[in-house]
Amino acid sequence: MSGSIDKQQARRAFEQASSSYDQVAQLQVEMGERLLERLNYIRLEPQTILDMGAGTGIMADKLSRQYRKSKVIAADFAHSMLQQTRKRGSLLRKLRCVCADAEQLPLADGSVDLIVSNAMLQWCNDPGQVFREWMRIMRPGGLLMFTTFGPETLRELRQSWAMVDNRPHVSDFFDMRDMGDALMGGGWEGPVMDIDRFNLTYTDVPGLMRDIKGLGAGNAASGRHRGLTGKGRMQAMYEAYEKFRREGLLPAHYEVVNGHAWAPQQKQVGEVTTIPLNQLNFGNTNAL
Repeated sequence: MSGSIDKQQARRAFEQASSSYDQVAQLQVEMGERLLERLNYIRLEPQTILDMGAGTGIMADKLSRQYRKSKVIAADFAHSMLQQTRKRGSLLRKLRCVCADAEQLPLADGSVDLIVSNAMLQWCNDPGQVFREWMRIMRPGGLLMFTTFGPETLRELRQSWAMVDNRPHVSDFFDMRDMGDALMGGGWEGPVMDIDRFNLTYTDVPGLMRDIKGLGAGNAASGRHRGLTGKGRMQAMYEAYEKFRREGLLPAHYEVVNGHAWAPQQKQVGEVTTIPLNQLNFGNTNAL
């Protein structure tokens, strides 16, 4: 990933998009559905679930229904998104909302059994730090499942802007190998990664741009141009995008990285190894 994310700008964009997010988040919802389908194949009875990057609570709602005995924590760095989460169904009355950054969470060590993160990691500058922080709060043997966007995402828009100027107009994304290396570096075991590809279509580029803005997913690259984009440059980008038109429609390609990994049964925290009680063999207690 060559650029970096201006988190203050990203947070502002998501704060402003909280009321429009659900109307344009069809892809994110589909990504979440596929993540939950994968969870169905894993026998798990988590006491505490963290939905990291909860947004408006779509996933938190479904997790609450799927794991009715579990405590679900919805965490997001945009407060207005969590306010939307609070407006969801009655099951979410038991939900705990936490406004926090994924790289520094106000949660205790070893307090979570399952971490789910849908379409959030692309807004972090250092996935290694994120995975280390998530390992800190994970109980031994806990499960992490996530989706994020890969570098081929919005490739048509990126190429069209490149015909106009050399400034970043689309945020960079980590590839699957980067994510796998970061997982291993964070101490996670058995990482499994794969990729899904989606092509959305639009009648014109302004429609795509409106959806991106409605999601709060606009350009948050640190090196972006801070002023308004002139009409001439914008029109030039529209014209460059036209070369991708097929059968009357413009494509927008999304590369989705899916991953899951486990916290080891014996976690090393600093100089102390944490071992679950059910893994200990106390031998013949009559000799004590």
